Amino acid sequence: MTEDEDSTQEIVGYRNPPLASRFRKGQSGNPKGRPRGRRREELPYEAVLGQEVIIRETGRERRVTAAEAFLLQLTKLGLDGDTAAARSAIAAIGDKRDTDFSGPDVLTIIHVIVDPGSVSTAVERLRIGTKLDPYRETARMMLEPWIVDAALARLGEKHLPPKEQEIVLNATRTPTKVRWPDWWVVMP
Repeated sequence: MTEDEDSTQEIVGYRNPPLASRFRKGQSGNPKGRPRGRRREELPYEAVLGQEVIIRETGRERRVTAAEAFLLQLTKLGLDGDTAAARSAIAAIGDKRDTDFSGPDVLTIIHVIVDPGSVSTAVERLRIGTKLDPYRETARMMLEPWIVDAALARLGEKHLPPKEQEIVLNATRTPTKVRWPDWWVVMP
């Protein structure tokens, strides 16, 4: 080889591909591009949110779409003080408000007011008891040990029969933390 051939010989290596395989100026590196319609594939949101589910309101069952049930739950959580749920519910309502309601798929929002006389709600608000399942309206309530102590102190000389003692014991969240009186028969 002569010096002229060495100077014209291309250097090939790391980050230096052969001249024949390099991209030409102005030519796309992906000449075929992304296939048409690939991004337009429908996500299964409509299939999932369009399904009918059964919800229970004030003791009555009714069929609604999953979207409506989801929005009702978000609204309920927002009204109970969950600010993130309230923001999400407002955003979802705003999104629906911007759409055309002339079609058959109209979302109906039903506002259910929880009865202010509900014992469960009052017990939770006063932190006297705890719901075993916070997401179910009809979940079982458990009494806090301190309220059982206070109630037993108020009984004074009165004694509960063993059957009622068992009920109180089963309704207490952590019965081992209660200072049971000497006359108490049913122990945890």
